[in-house]
Amino acid sequence: MLGKRDTSIYGAKTLAEIGQDLQNLGRELKVEVDCAQSNHEGTLIDAIQDATKSGVDGIVINPGAYGHTSIALRDALLDSGLPFVEVHLSNIHKREEFRHKTYLCDIASGVIVGFGPNSYALGLRALVNVLAH
Repeated sequence: MLGKRDTSIYGAKTLAEIGQDLQNLGRELKVEVDCAQSNHEGTLIDAIQDATKSGVDGIVINPGAYGHTSIALRDALLDSGLPFVEVHLSNIHKREEFRHKTYLCDIASGVIVGFGPNSYALGLRALVNVLAH
């Protein structure tokens, strides 16, 4: 729903546009970027588990509301052993109290919030830095 859903919070860029921006940034940073999206928790967990089997080095994830509710997503990320950066387009700390904490923040390499679509680019840059050290 990016680009349509409350653009005052999430911005006007579509997920496809953000994905293209990440592909371009990945080429600049000399890393391969694979973008995936699902509205289904199990599909996200499958993607994380598949990443561990396919040689992925790390994950940038915007868990959306699942970040506040999904222990299963947390377990999948823990089990993967992969470093990951959690990103949110909105500043979750300026929103409702229930959004202030996620089930992922304490196991993530880092968390980036509040920079709109640029949160993804910042997350990718951060992950590349984590992987380099």
